[in-house]
Amino acid sequence: MKQRQEKKRETSFWKDFLALIKVGIVNSNAITTFTGIWLALYFNGKGFFANIDIVLFTVIGSSFIIAGSCAINNYYDRDIDHLMERTKERPTVTGKMNPLQALWIGLFLLIIGFVCMLMTTVTATIISLVGVITYVLLYTMWSKRLYTLNTIIGSISGAVPPLIGWAAIDANLNVIAWVLFLIMFIWQPPHFLALAMRRTKEYRAANIPMLPVVHGFEVTKRQIMVWIICLLPLPFYLYELGIGFLVLATALNIGWIAIGVKGFRNKDIEMKWATKMFVYSINYLTILFVSMVLFTIV
Repeated sequence: MKQRQEKKRETSFWKDFLALIKVGIVNSNAITTFTGIWLALYFNGKGFFANIDIVLFTVIGSSFIIAGSCAINNYYDRDIDHLMERTKERPTVTGKMNPLQALWIGLFLLIIGFVCMLMTTVTATIISLVGVITYVLLYTMWSKRLYTLNTIIGSISGAVPPLIGWAAIDANLNVIAWVLFLIMFIWQPPHFLALAMRRTKEYRAANIPMLPVVHGFEVTKRQIMVWIICLLPLPFYLYELGIGFLVLATALNIGWIAIGVKGFRNKDIEMKWATKMFVYSINYLTILFVSMVLFTIV
């Protein structure tokens, strides 16, 4: 019986830990980081297994850094997270984890992450630091509670993983690396603004000035569409991945625009529209970045 209880506590702590580091964000960023690594190897004519140490240090290091940043974000936002449905079960809110414990976990993960990144290149390490500063200081501690531009500021940190991956292999950042960064940067506003539409009441209750809270749904929907349209030309800078990739990426972009146009002016289905746009954005990113790897193999 005692062993069962200990196992239950361990499982509970593990779940709380995963919630603290926002494991979903860590995993999704691991995909984009790996894509940056893979394409850098591919375009520089380097072998994957010949550089497996760099690959592992980069994926593990960047994941630890993202996890640590998210833990610090949870520590800082514990005073407002209880006001929102999607964040009220975080361990820093429920009391399952002491706030200082969460902070120290975050700092420890950051240290381990940067030690790993230092085993790659200085450029990749510096970009990782820029990502932490942008997310923790400029987004979490400064802009999130003050400006509607918080989404754009936060998008900088969310866009650096593929750049980190590329820089770990090739410190002389290629145009392709910056295109990956731009794709990630431009993808995030429509993704998070769609989420903000779905959670407007919660953001309003937490006094977070998200765009739909301050300027309403009409302005938000227009901005979502503008950001998506800006994605259209970017795949063509990756023409070296082949015609198959260009067709797929363009189809994904047009599909997103089509879903956005459909029901754009219908105020009766705004929540349904926002949900479709949000779900599509998740699938879009996964398919796009996984396909970048696959089209270099086939």
